Amino acid sequence: MITEIAFIEVAPENHAAFEAAVARGVNEVIATAAGFIDFTLVKGIEQANVYSFQIHWETLEHHTVGFRESELFPAWRAIVAEFFARPPQIDHWTPVFSV
Repeated sequence: MITEIAFIEVAPENHAAFEAAVARGVNEVIATAAGFIDFTLVKGIEQANVYSFQIHWETLEHHTVGFRESELFPAWRAIVAEFFARPPQIDHWTPVFSV
């Protein structure tokens, strides 16, 4: 399992619409992707205009090839990209240990 973590800045007047768009995009698009496990959206406290989401994928390739190189990625971006104040920062992480 790998974790995709994204950081996205959203203008204050767009917070509610962005949250609704993310929920729609996850339910209609991302959740249908092969290898998708789960999704979490969080909002910054100290940086109130910054959101982060974590998506667990079975493998890195499920995200980078199966999702990003399919018709699902442009469908997802069409739903959420208008709310980005700047391009999101996206990284992949692998578990070391958990408690």
